[in-house]
Amino acid sequence: MKRRVAVLGATGIVGQRFVQFLADHPWFELELVMASERSAGKIYAQAVTWVLEKPIPKKAYELKLYPIDIDLVAKEKIDIVFTALPADVAKELEPQLAKKGVMVVSNASSMRLESDVPLLNPEVNADHVDAIEVQRRNRGWSGAIVKVPNCTTAIATLSLKPLVDVFGVGKVIVSTMQALSGAGLTGVPSMFILDNLIPYIEGEEEKVENESRKILGTFNGNNIEFNKEISVTASCHRVMVLEGHTEAIFAELKSKTSMDEIIKVMEEFKSNKIKNMGLPTAPEKPIVVRREIDRPQPRLDRLEGNGMSIVVGRVREDKTLNGVKYVVLGHNTIRGAAGTGVLIAELLVKKGYA
Repeated sequence: MKRRVAVLGATGIVGQRFVQFLADHPWFELELVMASERSAGKIYAQAVTWVLEKPIPKKAYELKLYPIDIDLVAKEKIDIVFTALPADVAKELEPQLAKKGVMVVSNASSMRLESDVPLLNPEVNADHVDAIEVQRRNRGWSGAIVKVPNCTTAIATLSLKPLVDVFGVGKVIVSTMQALSGAGLTGVPSMFILDNLIPYIEGEEEKVENESRKILGTFNGNNIEFNKEISVTASCHRVMVLEGHTEAIFAELKSKTSMDEIIKVMEEFKSNKIKNMGLPTAPEKPIVVRREIDRPQPRLDRLEGNGMSIVVGRVREDKTLNGVKYVVLGHNTIRGAAGTGVLIAELLVKKGYA
């Protein structure tokens, strides 16, 4: 039987991606779309400024848009709520939903670093999902809150995971070139970004540095422990690209190896936590490695694996860190947001949590 799902914050870019992924999903039935009061009462197609590359899905077109209403979510017996809300709003609303027995898959940054809240990048740390049981005991609710990582972090940690498992990783330096869509529909005025680059994104560097260590950490049965072997430093920049975050990553490796072996380990990704689970949104190859000297590129590579694969290129030895340096690209609103959110929900169903 299909799970009944809702999207809160359904008119923003990430909300639109959730609607796109859920409208024709084999496991989920999109029952409710919710947004701000000013949009409420209209049908979804009238209220949304649709900016995605494909048209609004037919199943979502005529859905009535409601104001955010926790009681309505409970009344409609919604199994899973996907939230694309500002962090301050999510911090207040999401615990109320969990208290109503609802499973919340959240794209908001609030609560991401709390030790009983799974911060899931499924191929990397699907086993952290079992922290839900601890969360329920600690907080006394029957629902749960599970977090989608920051977009940049989701891409970086997926590329690092096979290296961590096979060679061991110490210091990591991340320098990003981040797409405009990551700032939302009205996030970066054209006069600021045309003919320009903005070398600052508020809060982004801290998210990458902290979330990466949690995602690459371990669940010990009582809480999620941050990885103490890895230290991450980041510099984040907004560039004039519509979609697709590009990251230059420099990683210290604890075992000496060859670049050919690194490429092989990335492509094979034997420690993929959800391999053979049959999750519909999971890409066949989570990590694609390109050999061309000028790849990956956002326009050419962001939709690899329906936007759920990351693309690695320019794999080279790093003599300064005694490790490897490479470029990785991922679709920020799919792999870095809604696509991973839907993949998390599929994992929750598979594991019996939803």
